[in-house]
Amino acid sequence: MKLVYNNLVINTLSGNLKDDIYNFLVNNGCPKTAEHCVRVGKEARKIAERFNANADSAEIAGYLHDISAVYSDDVRIQVSYDLGIEVLSEEEAFPLIIHQKISKEMARDIFNIMDQEILDAVGCHTTLKKNSTILDKVLFVADKIEWDQIGEPPYLFQITQKLDHSLNDAAFEYIDFLWKQQDNLRVIHPWLRDAYYELKDLV
Repeated sequence: MKLVYNNLVINTLSGNLKDDIYNFLVNNGCPKTAEHCVRVGKEARKIAERFNANADSAEIAGYLHDISAVYSDDVRIQVSYDLGIEVLSEEEAFPLIIHQKISKEMARDIFNIMDQEILDAVGCHTTLKKNSTILDKVLFVADKIEWDQIGEPPYLFQITQKLDHSLNDAAFEYIDFLWKQQDNLRVIHPWLRDAYYELKDLV
């Protein structure tokens, strides 16, 4: 196990990935994130089944996507360097965003996930990216529907309506929601920008 994980409580894996992830987050002081990940896993499965994606992979990606919550924003950049992750200037300025990349590494290192499609979906679930797969978009949308804030997402009605049209429409709905308030955002991640322009041409 990599040195960067030494301060984490890591139990022997039971074989039940959902329970292992839930317990990992709870044992490392993130019970709300544990509940959020369970909800996103369930929502990702529903969306995957609706759009003929791999439902098992979607559910697993949902459970895993925020496991990096065990690291606070003030250490995420150093953790990223320790894990050999490329850190963009936008991520340096707003470390919250890089949690997607850290979760990807942790999914492989701690939970032995070797399916590259699952890992890649986890690795872009906050920003999406250009040339994203169906699984990337399934997780992206599921995470936005089952957000980790108090109350109902302000875009929930619109994004669920767009799901009646297509997965691309739903993904773009959320990115466009952010785009319209970009003056109030700390940064615009280049992956988000690329996804915005690509999806804008598709919907």
